[in-house]
Amino acid sequence: MLIENKVAVITGAARGVGRATALRLAQAGCHVVINYRSSKEHAQQTAKDIESCGVKALAIQGDICDDRFCRELMKTAFQKFGRLDILVNNAGTTVFIPHDDLDQVEPDHWENLFSTNVKAVFQCSRAARPWIEKTGDGEIVNVGSIAGIRGIGSSIPYAVSKGAVHTLTLSLARVLGPNIRMNAIAPGFIAGEWLEEGLGEAFENAKKAREESAILSKVCSPSDVADAIISLITGSDLVTGQVLVCDGGALLAE
Repeated sequence: MLIENKVAVITGAARGVGRATALRLAQAGCHVVINYRSSKEHAQQTAKDIESCGVKALAIQGDICDDRFCRELMKTAFQKFGRLDILVNNAGTTVFIPHDDLDQVEPDHWENLFSTNVKAVFQCSRAARPWIEKTGDGEIVNVGSIAGIRGIGSSIPYAVSKGAVHTLTLSLARVLGPNIRMNAIAPGFIAGEWLEEGLGEAFENAKKAREESAILSKVCSPSDVADAIISLITGSDLVTGQVLVCDGGALLAE
């Protein structure tokens, strides 16, 4: 897909992978609608940075766990720009609980993670479908995780929710064609604010361990993941229902 003058919606786009993806799209000439829930200052800065690339930006605050908001978000994007071509379901959440500490996992953890990481992906995709089809055709990319493949990560509920994202990608790819392609990206360890805040003092040691175990001796940056997302959007129009691993070869080294 050529993305110049196309329109993209990115959820969770104020910081991290979402911000990096928004900037990559903007640099390629794509107008971007960024959704955020609470990071207003970061969202406003991201919008300014997008506009500095010579394209238009629109920042919309709201909770994608609310289906009515998802529908309004996609409708607003279409009404503002007259088209909708791309959706990146990036927003996600987690909780940091050792996998062997089963008693620390509460019902709310399951409900919160599945609501944001899985249900919201379905809701946004469903809400975007009629507007992308009205435009002609397009691409949806979901952000999964290597955790959903290997059963690792910040907690068991997180790993299971990301595995569900991968399955949802396959299921929706079957029903969204032929006009909409759906794929997912499965990043490994991402060296960014999210894990720095979650792991605290353990971050540097965890990063070093992941680098040493990866075939390429590297871990992901938000920009690395953004590049992989862009490759799915701009790549072959025959690729759908795929989960692309982006982890520096860590999975292969296991």
